[in-house]
Amino acid sequence: MIIKSHTVNGIKIAEIISDKIIIESVQDGLNLMGDIYYQGFDKVIVYEKNITSDFFDLKTKLAGEILQKFSNYRIGLAIVGDFSKHESKSLHDFIFESNKTRHVNFVTMLEEALENFSK
Repeated sequence: MIIKSHTVNGIKIAEIISDKIIIESVQDGLNLMGDIYYQGFDKVIVYEKNITSDFFDLKTKLAGEILQKFSNYRIGLAIVGDFSKHESKSLHDFIFESNKTRHVNFVTMLEEALENFSK
């Protein structure tokens, strides 16, 4: 796992780059959040391919639990990916509502994540 640093308007943003799944459980999400916070980052960008597919199945409640942790600890999170491939209407509604909060964003490109964090 590589952490690439971005700074936008004085906000330190960590982009997580990996060829492996790095979030498979709530504990993995907490560990990542702790590592990021310890290194002085305010926000984190993770790619869809680095998150277990269970996250995108809302019945598992994994997405809700992980996103709640990021919200509670006020660590901004952007997930970059192609979410159109998921056929679940519930997931698309969840993504739509999450994007309204601006604290957790589902975006299609890195640039979009950085732009959202700059606001």
